[in-house]
Amino acid sequence: MLMSTTPLPAVDLEHSYARALARYLQRGGEGPLHEAYELGRRALTEGRGVLQMVNLHHEALTRLLSQDSARRPPEDTAMRAGEFFAECMSPYEMAHRAINEANAALRKLNDTLEEEVRRIALALHDDAGQLTAAAQMQLDDIAHQFPAAATEKLRAVKSLLDRVDDRLRHLSHELHPAMLDHLGLAAALEFLAASVAERTGLQITVESTLVIRLERRLATALYRIVQEALTNVRRHAQASSVHIRLGSHGAALRCTVSDNGVGFDPHRVSHSGLPSLGLIGIQERINALGGALHIHSAPGRGTRLEITAPFQEDKHADTGTAGGRPSYRARRSARHP
Repeated sequence: MLMSTTPLPAVDLEHSYARALARYLQRGGEGPLHEAYELGRRALTEGRGVLQMVNLHHEALTRLLSQDSARRPPEDTAMRAGEFFAECMSPYEMAHRAINEANAALRKLNDTLEEEVRRIALALHDDAGQLTAAAQMQLDDIAHQFPAAATEKLRAVKSLLDRVDDRLRHLSHELHPAMLDHLGLAAALEFLAASVAERTGLQITVESTLVIRLERRLATALYRIVQEALTNVRRHAQASSVHIRLGSHGAALRCTVSDNGVGFDPHRVSHSGLPSLGLIGIQERINALGGALHIHSAPGRGTRLEITAPFQEDKHADTGTAGGRPSYRARRSARHP
């Protein structure tokens, strides 16, 4: 595919598209098709959606046909117009493939990170637990060698070790809750909420209307998302209560995390150039699931995160290279050398 480095004239997209389409309908050729591709890139850069482009094409073609309906047979016009529009949409196709690639990479990265987190959680639970147990036994062995006053101090040390062991077990379960695999997402979130509430003083409630067992990757991702959301609340919201809701909406899981904190302006955060790292992490996990995040907040009015994600991951995601498919112009040339 030939790529032009010459920018298109500063004419609005609708007029540029209509002129290029008219030239292609009149005489064909590679020039108008190349311009169609560049117009597609420009539309993508401007944030035009696919439906907007369909409407733009329809209006341009309708005007051209009304101006000269006898110029060429209707079926020939439809074929040429379709070729032009397909070339214009090539950048959208490649962008879609690139997004699929990025999401596949994110899923792979998240799976790798989860395996590492699982390893660390097991080390905390088993190795650290064995060490604290061994320390407890050593203290028991030497306790009889000291006078009563020293024995009381040893009991205090043992009490501290008990607290350390309990804290390590809680951290282990937060990192990778075994109940997520055995009892499901709602139970794991209830355990997480109780642990966070104990540490922070937040009043956290979990409400679930889910009646199906979630696929492991989806359940793990949602657990991490809620975990990050609670961290954001603790660090920034100055809230006293949080409410977590799990449910379904059609073929999608729906999760909301609401707090009564100070709130913020989502528009300012997203355009400030310094977005919350927590929100970035949440958005990346949701992107990897093919889901969506909506933030409802305002200064002084708390914050509500709404997360939706399909129950079944997309089995047909294209994992080919982002630039692997040639433009319509190249495909057409291959068919008609």
